[in-house]
Amino acid sequence: MVMIRKRRGWSVRKSRVGPSILALAALLLASDPARAQISFTSAVDLALRNSPRVKMAQADVDKARAALDGTKDVYIPTLTGSTGAAGYAYGFPLATPTVFSFSASSLVFSFSQKDYIRAAEAGLQASGLALKDVREQIAEDTISTYFQLDRVQQQRAALAQEASFAARLETIVKSRLDAGQDTAMEYTKARRTGVQIRLQMLQLDDAIASYEDHLGRLTGMPGIHIDTVPSSIPAVSKAAPAPAQLPDTPAVQAAFASARQKREQAFGDARYTWRPQVSFGAEYSRFSTFNNQYVVYYPSVGNLESNAVGFGLNVSIPLFDAAHKAKARETMAEAVHAENEAEFARSQELEGRLKLEHSTSELSARVELASLDKDMAQEQLDVILLQLQTSPSSGAPVTPKEEQNARIQERQRYIEVVDATYQLRLAQLTLLRQTGQLENWLKSAALNDGTAAPGPEAAAPSTDRTAPRTDGTGPSMRTTTPAIP
Repeated sequence: MVMIRKRRGWSVRKSRVGPSILALAALLLASDPARAQISFTSAVDLALRNSPRVKMAQADVDKARAALDGTKDVYIPTLTGSTGAAGYAYGFPLATPTVFSFSASSLVFSFSQKDYIRAAEAGLQASGLALKDVREQIAEDTISTYFQLDRVQQQRAALAQEASFAARLETIVKSRLDAGQDTAMEYTKARRTGVQIRLQMLQLDDAIASYEDHLGRLTGMPGIHIDTVPSSIPAVSKAAPAPAQLPDTPAVQAAFASARQKREQAFGDARYTWRPQVSFGAEYSRFSTFNNQYVVYYPSVGNLESNAVGFGLNVSIPLFDAAHKAKARETMAEAVHAENEAEFARSQELEGRLKLEHSTSELSARVELASLDKDMAQEQLDVILLQLQTSPSSGAPVTPKEEQNARIQERQRYIEVVDATYQLRLAQLTLLRQTGQLENWLKSAALNDGTAAPGPEAAAPSTDRTAPRTDGTGPSMRTTTPAIP
């Protein structure tokens, strides 16, 4: 789903991303300023459709498929036609007077050609896996940027609420200072809190602009202010199998396929000499036997047939070819290098998987801890708001100053929850890609588009349970703690 906001309201378009996206992009670029609310799956789909890297990888696949066809097409006879224009000749005939001729030739058998075909097949497989890897890279970049943009937008909304609490706190402390109930240091602290929040808001504004620009370029809509849809972000599933049981990533599989291609190429080059090669050839020619020097020097030609046909098999055995031997050594060295490079990539991948699994567990605990801290801050705020409504029977009364401090503390804990949730999502995303489950997860997310569980505080800021009250008193609207994937 893509929602576009202009100066005069909203216009909503619900559709699968298709050819009309170019018109949509033109519409977005025409409005100044313009905002686009893009769901999670729409952003990934747009990035995969518009990425130049994906298109380049697809061109490599087409090239590899054409190379494979070329290795097989050598068995199909090539047909060549030629004709000779009428001209003048004097003296002894230098060439046969041919009106037109057709020739055909093809390879019938070669020991090396089978290896070359297998090498081309491995090359096509490698380019297909490389295309899959590039698509996953673009998807991961888009998802990561979408996660980051969603994080900073939620934090920016929370900071906007926190700024209103800080402004209220500064006003309260100033009044208490004027009444002689507070010190100048407390007023300075309140002002400093407000300045810190404004600084954080400016930093988040810079981050939002950067992530919006990057996501806009990925999706093919640069210069558009993008709003995320938190409810469209699906929960990131956990990798079930152990690292040793998981298949290689497309990048590692492509490396091994490329190594296999070089190995087959080396086999073909090494089997070139001392092995017969059989080829087929055929030719038809039409000769001119009328009034030319050829007939003058060979009078009997005029009484012969003007059509000539010939065909046969040619068998050749290369006995010595130093260039091919050197080429075989070169391709074999490239194959050994590629095989060891693929093994090294696999080793690094397995090592990275193990580290990611441990870091994911630690980040899950961090999210749980941050959620508990936020719940404690919320409970403390609820107690203060309740005390403000009732007259204390004993002890010092709760002041509005303490209320605002509690509200600020609760918002800070919420921002920490959002940050911890983002870190966990990012680690889970990387683990999904390294375990080969990213594509299946994206397909599942596309099927359940719009029905995924929301991230922390996916509701609009206006309905937040800690939104500032006009009277500064009364309990907040208590809701359940948001689920953390």
